[in-house]
This record gives sequence, structure tokens and C-alpha cells, in this order.
Amino acid sequence: MRVNVTVNGEAMTADDVWEGESLLYALRERLGLPGAKNACEQGECGSCTVYLDGVPVCACLVAVGQAEGRSVVTVEGLADGDDLDQVQSAFVECGAVQCGFCTPGLIVQAHSLIASSDGVPEDAEIREALAGNLCRCTGYEKILDAVRLAAARKAAS
Repeated sequence: MRVNVTVNGEAMTADDVWEGESLLYALRERLGLPGAKNACEQGECGSCTVYLDGVPVCACLVAVGQAEGRSVVTVEGLADGDDLDQVQSAFVECGAVQCGFCTPGLIVQAHSLIASSDGVPEDAEIREALAGNLCRCTGYEKILDAVRLAAARKAAS
């Protein structure tokens, strides 16, 4: 099966795709975009979160055929060339990245929250938005700091 999808603004084609193959596998192994991580393969950890037509989804739960003709944005697509997105920059500045495995999914989910918020979301809103993203290395405080910083910068601009 052949799948045509727009990824990070670029038309891409994946050939010889198995019908049950996940979008995550296709992104990583067929299209060379390793940002979204493969951790649980059950939609429980959020490490593979990407945008599908503007909505955050766990790419491990989406059959690649469902992405036919649609738009996908990965963590790589949030940056503008070498310029990191505000959320990516805030994660680096706040030390919210440790092993980095959960980071791509957290960044995409935080990006979605901030894009849909007016001002800086309350901690409870941030925690709820990130509830589907698990991190084993941090105590989440630096992640919360990064989301607050990115949201404050967006609100100030």
C-alpha cells in the first residue's frame, strides 16, 4: 500500500506500507522522522504525540492509512529551520529535558495547550493537558516551568 501525507508542510509518500502499520512506525522508519518516540505502543505514555490535521494524537494508535491525504506535524515541524519554537526553547531553558524520551510528546501537547489558551494557563490546566504524557525522569516541576514560560512569552507577544 502507498500512503501520501503532508508532514511538516512537505508532501511525502511511504511505499510498501502494511495495512496495520502505525503512523508512528511510518514516520520513524519510512519517512526518517525520529522525533516522536516509540515507548508503550498503547497510547498510554504520550511519547509519540503528533498533530494530525491540527489535533494532537498518539501516533502509535493511528493506522498510517488513516493519515492518507492528511497533514501531520511532528516535534521537528514546530521549529522554523534552526530556530526553535517557543515551547522547545522553554524546555531547554528550564531544564525540562532529561533523558529526552518523553520530551517530543510533551512539547507537542504543551504547544497545543498554549496555542488554544489566552494568557498563561493555570497549573491545573497544564497538568490536565499533559496528563496523558508520562515522564519517568523528572518530578514534572521543570516541565511545568517550561510550559508557564512559553505561555507567558506567547501572551507577551
